[in-house]
Amino acid sequence: MTSIDDPLVSTEWLATHLGDPKVKLLDASFKLPGVLPLPRDDYRGAHIPGATFFDVDVISDHGIALPHMFPSEGSFADGVGALGISNADTVVIYDAGGWVAGPRAWWMFLAFGHRDVRVLNGGLQKWRAEGRPVESGATEPKPASYAATFDPSFVRSRQQLVRNLDGGAEQVIDARPQARFEGSVPEPRPGLRAGHIPGSRNVPYAGLFDAATGAMKPLNELRRIFTGAGVDLAQPIVTSCGSGVSALVLTLALHRLGVRGSALYDGSWAEWGQSDGPPVATGPA
Repeated sequence: MTSIDDPLVSTEWLATHLGDPKVKLLDASFKLPGVLPLPRDDYRGAHIPGATFFDVDVISDHGIALPHMFPSEGSFADGVGALGISNADTVVIYDAGGWVAGPRAWWMFLAFGHRDVRVLNGGLQKWRAEGRPVESGATEPKPASYAATFDPSFVRSRQQLVRNLDGGAEQVIDARPQARFEGSVPEPRPGLRAGHIPGSRNVPYAGLFDAATGAMKPLNELRRIFTGAGVDLAQPIVTSCGSGVSALVLTLALHRLGVRGSALYDGSWAEWGQSDGPPVATGPA
């Protein structure tokens, strides 16, 4: 494993720890609604040996009419315990490629008090490109006892973001592609307005990793991308995206750059962009 402060582990590290009973591996792959095959079906087709499937839509608050919002402490504990994870385990998370949801699951574990959690650099894409083994079917974990304690400082609500519009005490960084941020294309979720939170900056998450290898870009490149978008890494930051998933790619990269205390706008554009939502801006930042 790399530095204790680095949230990433390498494929080499994971390959030497696949048989370790205290290392629990989760496939947290995610796709936008309507994109087939479903991530769970992809998982059944091929996953890293021993991995179980972490479904961000299942381990969420089903009482809110927004996609995959943070669950209660009890729901998270029940969902994670059912995956065979205890509080003493090292959790390693990956996704199929493209860095969409592995960081979301990583941030959830941190927010609920689990510190020993990492993301596999390059995910399944890099793992398979290196000729490493995969298996098919579904892993049936032995349920474990798990206790969760939620730290609300890890997330922000719409009300908090609305209050932030006046003073701008927290920088808001949007991870969506530039065209969606600027409002020049429709949102993939029907009924949402186009544009972005006024005053926010745009750092498209796909620019933070190497598409060919799947690995996250070096620290100097990550720093250049954020500062080039007008982000002050020494000031408070909130990340946002379409529905609170890909924003955590930004959070993960910021964490690697030493930024601490950032937060996620959990509702993201799925909430802000509603027809009766707060003010919307269009065009470049």
